[in-house]
Amino acid sequence: MTGSTTSAHADAPQAGNGQAGIEAQVESLIAQMSLEEKVAMMSGTGFFQALQEDDRVWGARPYRAGGGNERLGLSPLWFTDGPRGVTRGNSTCFPCTMARGATFDADLELRIGEAMGVEARAQGCNFSGAVCINLLRHPAWGRAQETYGEDSYHLGVMGAAMGTGIQTHNVIGTVKHFALNSMENARFKVNVKADERALHEVYLPHFKHCLDAGIASVMSAYNKVNGEFTGQDRVLLTDILRDEWKFEGFVHSDWVRGVHKVYGASAGLDIENPEPLVFGEKLVAAVEDGTVEPEVIDRACRRILRTQLRFAARQDPLPAYGPDLIASEAHRALALEAAQKCAVLLENDGTLPLAKTAKIAVLGRLAAMENTGDNGSSRVRPSYVVTPLQGLQRLLGEEAITHADESDLAKATAVAAQADVALVVVGYTAKEEGEYIMGDIALGADQKKVPGRPSLSPVPIGGDRVSLDLPEDQVALIRAAVASGKPVVVSIVAGSAVMVEEWREEVNAILMSFYAGMEGGTALAQVLLGLVNPSGKLPFSVARDTEHYPFFDRDADEITYDLWHGYTKLERDGNTPRYAFGHGLSYTSFDYRAITARLGARSIEVTAAVTNTGALPGEEVAQCYIGAPGVEAQRAVKQLRGFARVALAPGEMKVVRFSVPLDSLRWRDGAHWRLECGDYRMFVGGSSAQTLTTTLRVPPAQG
Repeated sequence: MTGSTTSAHADAPQAGNGQAGIEAQVESLIAQMSLEEKVAMMSGTGFFQALQEDDRVWGARPYRAGGGNERLGLSPLWFTDGPRGVTRGNSTCFPCTMARGATFDADLELRIGEAMGVEARAQGCNFSGAVCINLLRHPAWGRAQETYGEDSYHLGVMGAAMGTGIQTHNVIGTVKHFALNSMENARFKVNVKADERALHEVYLPHFKHCLDAGIASVMSAYNKVNGEFTGQDRVLLTDILRDEWKFEGFVHSDWVRGVHKVYGASAGLDIENPEPLVFGEKLVAAVEDGTVEPEVIDRACRRILRTQLRFAARQDPLPAYGPDLIASEAHRALALEAAQKCAVLLENDGTLPLAKTAKIAVLGRLAAMENTGDNGSSRVRPSYVVTPLQGLQRLLGEEAITHADESDLAKATAVAAQADVALVVVGYTAKEEGEYIMGDIALGADQKKVPGRPSLSPVPIGGDRVSLDLPEDQVALIRAAVASGKPVVVSIVAGSAVMVEEWREEVNAILMSFYAGMEGGTALAQVLLGLVNPSGKLPFSVARDTEHYPFFDRDADEITYDLWHGYTKLERDGNTPRYAFGHGLSYTSFDYRAITARLGARSIEVTAAVTNTGALPGEEVAQCYIGAPGVEAQRAVKQLRGFARVALAPGEMKVVRFSVPLDSLRWRDGAHWRLECGDYRMFVGGSSAQTLTTTLRVPPAQG
């Protein structure tokens, strides 16, 4: 098999080998290893040297991330990020994860995962860190763009689709960062306090969803949870992950500072990445002096080997994974499809779609910038990026497009006055939000400073946002466009919510376009001109006031995460959002009616009719929410428990169907899950704010 996890050896697995055969191989291999060899499997190696040799370019080669034994013919885990494409070579750059969350299209995410799996294999990798499912608790979080949104159910469905797609091509997927990692600057020190309900009802279900779907590995986070670093937290890594969830794969640390004490191995961490700064010789010594039981080492090696051998025993879908598959035409088309589907039309007074003959003033420095997201571990370096300016020039011709930016507001007004409409591209770059890079991607752990070889950045970049507003010069640019007297369309490039209260009433249309990948400019032009009907839905809530979000301190030493954030907090507090979770307009219109609900043995079956009542074909994301009685314990008004993307011709009706497991409606009471009896409310509609409702009684026997 191409890219097999093992090389030729008597114990190498064969395609079709059963579980019993793999278990026998695992025990045979462990019996042949010395303590030092076993411990060597429990860490990555060679990263710091590789980073120096590659001028500190992240992803210049696959990274050895654990596993492997040359003497026994076992190849290691070869790791690659990342969430918006394989971080090697000139891979396909897809829209960022948050943008893909806005598609609410699990089938599309599965196909993107498959493409990433193919490109990983084609570049020598068998281990992927692309499945980032941390919950967006507050829009200032710098790495919001790497996850799918604020809702746990949505995170689980989309993350499971991505991981399943990747693993289709026998690349081991890992879900990250486990757990409660929802702030960036203080990630190495912050202690996140959460009670049993917040943990199990809000911050952990999406991880379990992905692991239940078969994702084979877990990456721990940097932060502490209830006083302990997650990479050495027995409650998370053993009590919950192993004992309660029955997870059988392996757990590895995040890169550098992912574990601090050797007892992390006993707590359930199987691999320290990227180097044995804590494990290695210190772990060998801990076994020899009796601090760590030998069984801890054997247990970790079993988990690693069992996972690798299982993947290696499977036949590959493709006969070979050659370089021609990297950023192939099919994968670039997939990136374009994702960019088309992710655009969220927030407001529109009829200005959009634009006429095919329109002359457009394209304003803003971001309009002409290759801006695909942050420059940290998720950075992809595609062979090209279509900017918004280029996308419109290619579609309408250069003579129909003029450009100006924030540096000359008078010119911007004049340029807009000569056009039919002004498009103002605003938002952020890797400088304002993203992975917090402190000038040294190795975080100083290698202690090797080579003259002439640069750090990743000479100054810190990214991190958590300092403001949810647009920069002042961009607001001034919007107003300069408005001063022209021509219609103004604003396109927002960002990883999560941006406050719009200061200027929204002055413009004609607002589009959330995100970091839309290598084909983002093409898709934006198509949406603006009506060649593509916008169908994205917000995977987060946009508040009217920043005080409506949870408390956020990007330099916190300690913070409490409770049950409430996003739409559940807004609804509990009686605060109407500017744009609700799930909101997104279309160039056509949709009507919902005839909602029904039926109680099954283990689920609630919900249906509703959706009709395209407009003049254009379009795609609608129908959403199903459930509201519990909330008598036994305080519960959210409603929570997402299903979504479906429906394509409808003008006048066409389709029935959407949702099967909601009763287990997904339970609440956590100490160490137990309880299903409350009583009247449940079902909501179906085009957003969390626009829904039909019906009521269904769940009797005590169901609990």
